[in-house]
This record gives sequence, C-alpha cells and structure tokens, in this order.
Amino acid sequence: MVLLEIGIVIIVIVLAAIVLIFNGLIAKKNRVNTAWSQIEVQLKRRYDLIPNLVETVKGYAKYERGVITQVTSLRSAMMTGSVKDRAAASNQLSATLKSIFAVAENYPTLKASDNFKELQEQLETTEDRIAFTRTSYNDYVLDYNNAIQQIPGNIIAPLMGYKTMDLFDVPEGEQGPVKVDMSGLSDDSGSAPAQAPAPAKKSTKKTSS
Repeated sequence: MVLLEIGIVIIVIVLAAIVLIFNGLIAKKNRVNTAWSQIEVQLKRRYDLIPNLVETVKGYAKYERGVITQVTSLRSAMMTGSVKDRAAASNQLSATLKSIFAVAENYPTLKASDNFKELQEQLETTEDRIAFTRTSYNDYVLDYNNAIQQIPGNIIAPLMGYKTMDLFDVPEGEQGPVKVDMSGLSDDSGSAPAQAPAPAKKSTKKTSS
C-alpha cells in the first residue's frame, strides 16, 4: 500500500513537472512571436516611408538607376523570406539610408526641404524603434532556444514540434556599411522641383517592449 502511494505521488510530480515545462515553453514561444510582430510593425512603417523618400530625393538630385534599384530591392526583400534573410535586407537598407542622408548634406536645397526633413526624422525614429524591438526579440529568442536545448526542455520540445529560432541579425560579412554609388547625383542648384507626396503624420503610439 505504501509503495502504491509513493508511486502515485511520483507520477503526480512527474506529470506536474511536464505540465509546467509544457506551459513554460508555450509562454516563451508566445513572447518571441509577440516581439516579432512588433518588429514587423516597424518594418512595415519603414516600407511605407521609403517610396516618399525616393520621390523627394529624386526631385532634388538625380540618382543613378542602380541606386534606386538597390533601395527598391532591399525594401521588398526585408518584407519576405526567413528571419535571417529579412534581417540581412533590413540592415543593408539601414546602411543605405544612412549613406543617402549623409550625401544630402552636400545639397542645401534638398536638406532644407520640409518633406525631406520630415521623412528623415520619421525614418531615423523608425530605425531606433527597430533596434529597440530587435533587442527584445533577440533576448526572447535566446531564452526560448536555451529552454528547448537544455534538460528537460530538450525532451519535451521535440514532442511539441518546437525547434530553435533564428536571431534577427546579419551574417558577419554583411555587418559593414553598404557602399552606395552616388556619382550620378547632379547639382540641385536649378529651379525648385515639384513637391513629392507629403509623408504620413508621425505616430504617437508607443511600441510596447
């Protein structure tokens, strides 16, 4: 009788431990998914702002077709594919935008444009938000990956179909700044160009961490 009671207690403890591990893994995965959704919000925001930036800059400075193609290609790539692919495209796009803003310093008319200044401010704010949400996402992914790779999570995770997730990062070889050929820029000292579409109003909604 005593052995039966001990056996029942052991079974209850084991089942309780399995339930706790199961629920813990679900909670960790949900945190990863929530953090990723916050990254996607900011990627979409930047995706929507870029066409206005391109049109505004084109009105003041003539870019070579390759530069426009590069920005457009990266813009599309960061919204599709795996986390690794989207991270690589996002980081390349960030570097490209920084290069464009740096070159704009040589064009006073462009730099003084209200549209350009507004777009630059919104894009820089978005870049900061992407960096912030990416940090949170990577922290949650690391916590999740550790949980499913360590005992006893590595026993339960395969039964749940859980696999390790990628960090929102870029390969080491792509961490340097992207070189953008600006040789096609022409002098903007001529007549004022037509106004590009006005940028969207800055959102006052704060991104939750």
